[in-house]
Amino acid sequence: MLQFRSAAPGDWPALWAIMEPVARAGETYCWDTSMDEAAGRLEWLPGADGTDPTLVVHVAVDAETDRVVGTAQLHANRGGNGAHVANASFLVAADAGGRGVGRALAGHVLDEARAAGYTAMQFNAVVQTNERAVALWVSLGFAIIGTVPGAFLHPSAGPTGLHIMHRSL
Repeated sequence: MLQFRSAAPGDWPALWAIMEPVARAGETYCWDTSMDEAAGRLEWLPGADGTDPTLVVHVAVDAETDRVVGTAQLHANRGGNGAHVANASFLVAADAGGRGVGRALAGHVLDEARAAGYTAMQFNAVVQTNERAVALWVSLGFAIIGTVPGAFLHPSAGPTGLHIMHRSL
């Protein structure tokens, strides 16, 4: 069973433990594969300094072990007249993959986005070769509304597309 809550300052070591292998692999996010922990913290918690008041970082906690097994950022996709559309990013611990953590966390974040008054959610850069993520988003009602060809340099597949995905809330 999973529990969801906003991230607390003491969660950072667990978040970095999930984030670092994803960054190093370079297969699913447009991150510098050599990013250090400080850069990772600025990437995942950029609003901690108050620069993005719309940012909320959520964590999924395994209720039996009290271990953080997933995390998501939720924030406005753009400011001003674009602030009614949400954006989110998701990470799941490698050893928790395939257990429904991503789907459950996505459902939680979609509910939170609706409750916050967002009318839609948009993903700006879903790596085309990340087939599990693409399938998850499609199953949750997202549509691929465009693909930027060759915009992502996958470490083994080479240049691949970045999907822009959207759904109404």
